[in-house]
Amino acid sequence: MEIVVDTGLILEKKYDLVVLGLFEGEKVEGAAVEIDDALNGGIYRLLQNKEFEGKLKQIALLHSHRKIGIERILLIGLGKREQFGQEVVRVASGRAAQLVRDLGLKRYATTIYGHTERLTLSQIVESLVEGIELSLYRYDHYKTNSETPAKKVEHLDIFTGVPEVVGEIQQAVSTAQIINRGVAVARDIANTPSSDATPQQISEQAKQIAESHSIKITVLKPEDMAKLGMGGILGVARGSQQPPRLIIMEYGGGSSNEQPIAIIGKGITFDTGGISIKPSDKMEDMKFDKSGAAATIGAMQVAAELKLPVNLVGVAPLTENMPSGTAYKPGDVLKFANGKTAEVISTDAEGRLILADALSYTSKFKPQAAIDLATLTGACVIALGGAASGLLGNDEGLKRRVKEAGEATGERVWELPLWDEYKEQIKSEIADMKNVGGRAGGTITAALFLSNFVDYPWVHLDIAGTAWTQDGTPDKPYHPKGATGVGVRLITEVLRRWTK
Repeated sequence: MEIVVDTGLILEKKYDLVVLGLFEGEKVEGAAVEIDDALNGGIYRLLQNKEFEGKLKQIALLHSHRKIGIERILLIGLGKREQFGQEVVRVASGRAAQLVRDLGLKRYATTIYGHTERLTLSQIVESLVEGIELSLYRYDHYKTNSETPAKKVEHLDIFTGVPEVVGEIQQAVSTAQIINRGVAVARDIANTPSSDATPQQISEQAKQIAESHSIKITVLKPEDMAKLGMGGILGVARGSQQPPRLIIMEYGGGSSNEQPIAIIGKGITFDTGGISIKPSDKMEDMKFDKSGAAATIGAMQVAAELKLPVNLVGVAPLTENMPSGTAYKPGDVLKFANGKTAEVISTDAEGRLILADALSYTSKFKPQAAIDLATLTGACVIALGGAASGLLGNDEGLKRRVKEAGEATGERVWELPLWDEYKEQIKSEIADMKNVGGRAGGTITAALFLSNFVDYPWVHLDIAGTAWTQDGTPDKPYHPKGATGVGVRLITEVLRRWTK
């Protein structure tokens, strides 16, 4: 979408439609006052008659009947002023954008609404653009031409009556669009069917991104993994005809002697459950089991485009989990890159097995902090639904950073404990551990399994409930059906705040 910052006098504009945001129970303010006066109090009458009250996401559409150059005025509710924040801006702007698209308009304008001392102008504008572009995202790569082509908004004018802030707004727009492109990359990878998103195909896409953004990339193949003793990735991959890959992306935006921050993402390109096969119902959603790897690749692209002053390493293990005559089996024992062993109780608990090798490999970079993202456990969906990702980790400062970034981006997290008492559940009689510990505390025991492979500050994010829209997903316009791209904006916000 082309986004232009426009200034001048609002009543002199020739917009097809302009969006005005109004708080619940309050009078019109800003540019809305001038427009209302020109419409002989049309907005005021809506408020007086309670046809529009300003409740969050509430909408009302007015026609100017050529009293002004603007043809239509779309009112969007912002809710109570005391509850206003960046998430409200995203939700409201996204709701408005979707209505504009449904009207068949290719271009429209918006004012910058909801000024408050709690948010800077840049924060409001970034949230505005995030809400709009992410709400208009569609994954329609496989739709053929039809008699009714998809409606598409192509141009947005952001209006301000203060010429002095145009530069600040333009910078915020640019930042938001870079972030949105990273989210779109993650959504596209996660949404792509496994037939067109094999480990090799995803690694080729990562190479293209790396080459376009001055990111160093290394892709390990099975023979490389064998030399490194990566029995977890190789074990899970045994049942598939698609050879696994391990992507390592390195971005150097910090000083040469600065330890990197690591992002590790689970990339099961399709998960049947293996020999411990899943029920067929909803199995098609297991194309989303690569969402952690998708977020890692998307976040690396954003960091490079924003030229963030940090050093990063992104690690993404990629493989299918398939049943076959060569597949790994319950009862097998796998040995990982750090020398530890695990008894396989369920082949459907494969994500932690490939992450074990990825986390072990990450140790070579001596990261100052690491965050992994994984659609790891159904137990997390039961515990938290779709409103928050599970957070577990071994470093209080890092956990605090992630929580704060989650609140700012709307990609919220909720902490679960990593207490030693839960370790009893994953003790094995024949190996160092077993890969599942029963139904009780499944998200916690999965994270405790992973903790055996980290020797650095680490946070684990279980995104099983937030990676794609499903039962329990909150109704947010910027989460259209399918992959959400969760993690890209969260990780980006962590990194942007890192040196502040």
